Amino acid sequence: MTRRMLLVSSLAPLLRADSAQQIRDLFGAMTGSLSACNPQGFLGVFDKAMPGYQRLSINVNALANEFIIESSVDLKRDEGDDQKRRIEAEWLLTLRPHETRDCENDRQAAAIATREQVLNFTAAKQGRRWIITALEPVDFFAPPAP
Repeated sequence: MTRRMLLVSSLAPLLRADSAQQIRDLFGAMTGSLSACNPQGFLGVFDKAMPGYQRLSINVNALANEFIIESSVDLKRDEGDDQKRRIEAEWLLTLRPHETRDCENDRQAAAIATREQVLNFTAAKQGRRWIITALEPVDFFAPPAP
């Protein structure tokens, strides 16, 4: 019994490190999806039952329809275990208007808006996959007011 406990306790830091890497990969995929004009890829990591999901979906789709999005994130805090994590992330969005409605050809358009803010996320493991179950503030991803 003692050997098993010793083995399990020695593996715990590795499991946390693996979960932390999976969260970094998740956020990398999220920023990549936004930058690739793929709102469905971005939204695919969110729990549809999350408070504010509908508003987030409307906002992200509107952003992708109106703007070329350059997105980056810096994870400031990632705490929790291999089932649930709380993440504090500094997110940067640069928005450029679509001119030809072609994401690849619009990269030269001038930026009209840049926003940066610390966002708070909760992520939970569902099977082998991490999903975002909470985001504050959801309106960070809203299109700029005219």
